[in-house]
Amino acid sequence: MASMNENEAKEALEKGTRKAEEILKDRDKIERFLQGLEDKMRHVPFVGRRLAEVTVMASLVHSYVRKEYTDIPFRSIAAVVGALVYFVSPLDVIPDFLPIVGHVDDVAVIAVCWKLMGQDIEKYKRWRKRTGREIKPGK
Repeated sequence: MASMNENEAKEALEKGTRKAEEILKDRDKIERFLQGLEDKMRHVPFVGRRLAEVTVMASLVHSYVRKEYTDIPFRSIAAVVGALVYFVSPLDVIPDFLPIVGHVDDVAVIAVCWKLMGQDIEKYKRWRKRTGREIKPGK
């Protein structure tokens, strides 16, 4: 099975972003979504550094929803949630049940999101460190 190229990843991110814009309007939906993300993270073998960054992205969404950190354009937060929506979805280009290969498309979408929204995510990471909210390894 072929891997996802950057254009396909961008298309998947855009589709996820549209869905994310709806999720972000409803606090209950976002909380259920984040719970689903946490559940998936427990079962996914990490493939490279990009998938490890999912936790930073989820932390950003948590901080945004709780209005602790809102210094990010809505379009950027929607793109982050869109990438996470794709990551959580069992219906993606390469089925997740395929060991390792099943997460290649997830990695591609996360990587494209980071490439496009990386400055906003890095700004959030600096804020989190400056305010003492940095997630310590093992926690």
